[in-house]
Amino acid sequence: MDSETMLIFLFALPVLLTQSILLFIDAKKKGAYAWAWGIWGLLQFPCPPIFYYFFVIRPFRKRKREAE
Repeated sequence: MDSETMLIFLFALPVLLTQSILLFIDAKKKGAYAWAWGIWGLLQFPCPPIFYYFFVIRPFRKRKREAE
């Protein structure tokens, strides 16, 4: 491995790991397939948090507002 590839791994790994953990924890709180969101968060950036916002957070906020 050359130094450029190592630098990319050193940057990408913490970003993907942090994203995955945060998606997993929040999805678990909202009851929204936590493992699926966590695994997808490990594989790609930045699509998972964008889709998570539209498919989990917005509907959760809407349901919460309607319940009040």
